[in-house]
Amino acid sequence: MLLLALAGATATLAACGGGDAETSTGASLPTGCEQVSEPPAKERHLKPPPQTVQPGESLTATVDTSCGRFDIRLDTKDFPRTVNSFVYLAKNGFYDDTIFHRIVPRFIVQGGDPLQNGHGGPGYTVTERPPPDTTYRRGTVAMAKAPVEPAGRSGSQFFVVTAPDAGLPANYAILGRVTSGFDVVKRIGTLGDPASGDEGTPLAPVVVRGITVRDG
Repeated sequence: MLLLALAGATATLAACGGGDAETSTGASLPTGCEQVSEPPAKERHLKPPPQTVQPGESLTATVDTSCGRFDIRLDTKDFPRTVNSFVYLAKNGFYDDTIFHRIVPRFIVQGGDPLQNGHGGPGYTVTERPPPDTTYRRGTVAMAKAPVEPAGRSGSQFFVVTAPDAGLPANYAILGRVTSGFDVVKRIGTLGDPASGDEGTPLAPVVVRGITVRDG
């Protein structure tokens, strides 16, 4: 499932500091990122989860990547079904050994696809329509969907906004907000090929090793 591209978005690769590792494409990895191989694609088909997350419950997800870790404060108040699905997938290891398959510098980083190409999902969907005044600002984490799908539809793919304001319409269910480790997100955001535009082809693999969810 592809996130609707920001019209007219431009992608500029941020410069990397000295001492960085070289990737197979010749690009430099920013300090803090490990050179890793892309995991194999895999088909996943899960049954829809029961609703176990309570509205307003305090939950934080830690995303462990080959570029470091970042925390997401999950929005259980306004999007309990969306969060419930994400928590279910995380606890079942669905996100383990997946990549950020779409990285558009100064716009978004997107992952959560077991097929690693933007077309995969968990085998079910959830729909939780966002309010019309929803905005997608820096640090917002939301669920990706195909343009033909209804507003608020989601599977497993998520994106983190790295732009001050992504300028997207209120079509994407909110998962939460990055509360710590945004430097890691920015680091990942430098690894998009500027020549690929809104396609966001990564210059090097960034692997999600796992996602853990805790109270608080």
